[in-house]
Amino acid sequence: MPSYRIKLTESEEIAEGTMAFHFTRPAGFEFQAGQTMDITLIGPPETDAEGNVRTFSIASPPFEDQLMITTRMRDTAFKRVLRRACPGLEVNIESPGGSLTLHKNATSPVVFLTGGIGITPFLSIIRQAVKDKLKREIYLIDSNRRAEDAPFLNLLDDLAAEHPHFHFIPTMTKMKSLHPSWAGETGKVDAAMLSRHLPYGIKPVYYIAGPPEMVTAMHKMLLAAKVDKEDIRSEDFSGY
Repeated sequence: MPSYRIKLTESEEIAEGTMAFHFTRPAGFEFQAGQTMDITLIGPPETDAEGNVRTFSIASPPFEDQLMITTRMRDTAFKRVLRRACPGLEVNIESPGGSLTLHKNATSPVVFLTGGIGITPFLSIIRQAVKDKLKREIYLIDSNRRAEDAPFLNLLDDLAAEHPHFHFIPTMTKMKSLHPSWAGETGKVDAAMLSRHLPYGIKPVYYIAGPPEMVTAMHKMLLAAKVDKEDIRSEDFSGY
């Protein structure tokens, strides 16, 4: 499998406890929106039992000339090294992998169900769809505790305003008591929330990404609603 050496160009906090890291994109590195890549630290100043390799969704879209990853900043050696890194840090990456990419039937709507850092593969897909002016209907239901915890909230709002076929439904599970002015959805994603925002009778393909417990809960909810298991695709984000 080909490997590439890339350099960190910028890092930024994009939500409380969540950072984005921007890297150079090497010549010949092609990927599909929604795919992942392995990142290996080179001679890091510290390490631990979890090792120097992590798999990340590529949060940037294929049309950009950079590669971006986004991660929750747990207290591990790998993430401490990343947090402290200056532009110019070199890391190795492997060829992209993963299959959480858009299905080929362009007439079938898409529903993304996600929480927290699970937004990353869908951000890549959505940004590419907006750039390509896809006419496929895309619904994103994104669950976070508070707006401060929600990565890319303003960007997703802007993309929904720009693209008539992208529909963004953020929901906050702890927002009501803390921010009475919040006018959006509150509470966990359930069948009633889906029925409020999805047109009656559509038969979309559902994509789920987020913490394992959320992925499991969404699977159960969809199967209870008689969604065909062949129309459900998912990816767990463990330990991030």
